[in-house]
Amino acid sequence: MSLEPIEQFKSFLEKSKNILILIPENPSGDAVGSAWALSHFLEKKNIDTTIAFSNHLNQKYSYLEKPKKVLSEISGARDFVLSFDTSRNKIADLRSEQLGDKFNVYLTPEKGTIDPRDFSFILAKFKYDLAIVLGVSDLEKLGKIYEKNTDLFFEVPIVNIDCRGDNENFGQINLVDVLSSSLSESVSQLLEKIDSEKIDKKIADCLLTGIISATDSFQKKNTTPRALLTSAQLIDYGADQQEIVRWLYKTHSLHILKLWGRTMAKIKLDKESNLVWSELTLEDFVQSRSKPEDVSTILDKLQENYSEGEIFMIFWKTTAGAGNGQIKSSNSKLLEKLHTFFGGNLKSDILEISFTGANLNDAGKKLAQKIKEVKIQDC
Repeated sequence: MSLEPIEQFKSFLEKSKNILILIPENPSGDAVGSAWALSHFLEKKNIDTTIAFSNHLNQKYSYLEKPKKVLSEISGARDFVLSFDTSRNKIADLRSEQLGDKFNVYLTPEKGTIDPRDFSFILAKFKYDLAIVLGVSDLEKLGKIYEKNTDLFFEVPIVNIDCRGDNENFGQINLVDVLSSSLSESVSQLLEKIDSEKIDKKIADCLLTGIISATDSFQKKNTTPRALLTSAQLIDYGADQQEIVRWLYKTHSLHILKLWGRTMAKIKLDKESNLVWSELTLEDFVQSRSKPEDVSTILDKLQENYSEGEIFMIFWKTTAGAGNGQIKSSNSKLLEKLHTFFGGNLKSDILEISFTGANLNDAGKKLAQKIKEVKIQDC
C-alpha cells in the first residue's frame, strides 16, 4: 500500500539532514512567514536548512526572527571533484595556491610523471537531501534561482507545498491544499500533523504573519472559518496578533506618503476591466524624494484600498519618448497573459514593462486599452 503524501513527507524529513527551502521572487508576507516558520521548525528537529529566493525582501518583515541561512542565490550547492586513478601511481603530496585569477593545484607523484589520462572531473551530488518549494504554481516562478540551477530540480527530490488551484503538481510529493486561505495556513496544518510540540511562539508568529498578510488581517474573501480557527490556535501557541498587525500596517515613511498622495491625485478607474491606474512624472519622484523602486509599495496600497480593482498599474517616463510601468494583479493567469502580450519581466504578482510615447497621458490610455482588451479576451 502506498503512503499518503503527508506520510511520505514525514518519511523524507526523517532521512534528511540538509534541506533547501525555496520561495518565489520578491516574496510576499505569506511566503516569508511560511518559509521562516518551516526553517525554524526543521532546525528544532536538528535538520540543517537553507532558504533561497531572488530579488527583494520587504523590510516590514524584519521583526520576525530571521533563520540562520537565507540566500539570494544558491552557491556551493555541489562540489566539483578532481579524481585521480592511483592504481598505477600514488600521490605523494598535494598543495594549492591562488595566483591572481588562477587557482592552481599541485600533485606530486610517487614515481615518474603523471599520466593525464588518469585524471577526470566529476560533478558531486548536491549537498541537499530535499528541496521544499513553497507557494509557486510552477518552478519557473522561482525566477533566477530556477534558471541558474535547473540541474538541482532533476537530482534532488522536491516537495511541493501550495494552496493554488493552478498548481502543476511538479513535485515528487505534492501537498496542495486549495481549501487553505493561504500558504501559511497550509504549512501550519502540516506542522501540526508532523509534530505539534515543536511549534513555539517564534514559529507561530511567522505563520500568523503569513495568514494576516494573505487575508489582509481577515478582511479578504479568502478568510474562511478554518483560517480563523488556525489563527486562534497559533495565538494559543504564543503568536502576538496585535504586535504583528502593528508591524504589518505601521505608518509608511514620509516619502512614501508623498508619492502615494501624488499617485492618488491622478488615479483612474476603468470599471469594465476593473483596472486601477495612475501615471507619475520625474517631478513626482523629485518632489516626494522617492524612487521608482518605491512604486511596488504604492501598488500594494492601491490593492489594499480599491477592493473593486483586479488589475493595478503605475507607469512613469524615463526618457523623452519612453517609460516604464508596473502592473500588479492577484490573478496569476491574467498576469501571465499580460506578460505574453507586453513582454517585460514577471516577478511574483508584478509585471514590469517598458513603453514608448512622448505624451505620458496618451501612453497611459493606450496601455490601459490594451490591458482592457486582454482582460476581455480572458473573460
